[in-house]
Amino acid sequence: MGHLSLHRITNLHFTMDIKQILTLLSIALPAFIILLGIARLFVKSVKWINGFTMFSAFILLLAGIARYLFFPSGGSSSDNGPKPVPLNVSKHSEVFNRSAESVLSSYLALTDAFVNNDTTAIGKAGSQFKLSLDSFKVDELKVDSIIYQTALQPYENVKSETSSVIADPSIKEKRGSFNILSNELFSLLSTVRYDLSKLYWHECEKAFGDGNPGNWLSKNEEEKTNPYGVEDCAELKTTIDFIPVADTSQSADTTKTK
Repeated sequence: MGHLSLHRITNLHFTMDIKQILTLLSIALPAFIILLGIARLFVKSVKWINGFTMFSAFILLLAGIARYLFFPSGGSSSDNGPKPVPLNVSKHSEVFNRSAESVLSSYLALTDAFVNNDTTAIGKAGSQFKLSLDSFKVDELKVDSIIYQTALQPYENVKSETSSVIADPSIKEKRGSFNILSNELFSLLSTVRYDLSKLYWHECEKAFGDGNPGNWLSKNEEEKTNPYGVEDCAELKTTIDFIPVADTSQSADTTKTK
């Protein structure tokens, strides 16, 4: 695909160069003939240029100048149409992306359960989140050994904290485990470069008392509620944005921080 695109770009540049050369020649040649006609007044050996030739050269010169000034690209109307919008193309396989989406969807359901302060729903959502983690295709990252090895630790930590969320006796303890879980999930998704959508990292600065913040991931840029049971306590801190664009350099290949 990359070689094909490069070939098309090369052909396009070659075509544009030819058009520019022809445009310049359409100015230079008539101008040269006109100069020869003027030279005929002083050099008698130049006999083949007559009045009609001079007139034709003058018309061609005007046409060439007009073409150069008003139609620099050759007057092609196809250049004036809307440019195609590049398509988002994930760097991961479809199987990996489905497993990542399952993990994220289960996590968001767990977050909602905490927002609703519902321990029964937290237990069910936690169990579903654990199943999605067990099905996460982390082994597909082995093609890049550095990313794979870096991702393993937060992946195992997320699984461990999910078990804690399920087992913790009080909702306060569950929220503490959820906070650690969220931090590890943030590290995991950043490491594997999740690229299907933007994710927003929010913070409640008073989640566990003054100076003890709690964080969570969301697909919403603005949040009015939080999973820590504190009213009006949500601030956007960071955006995970690895969304790629076809045939361009990856400008979103970093984690953006507010």
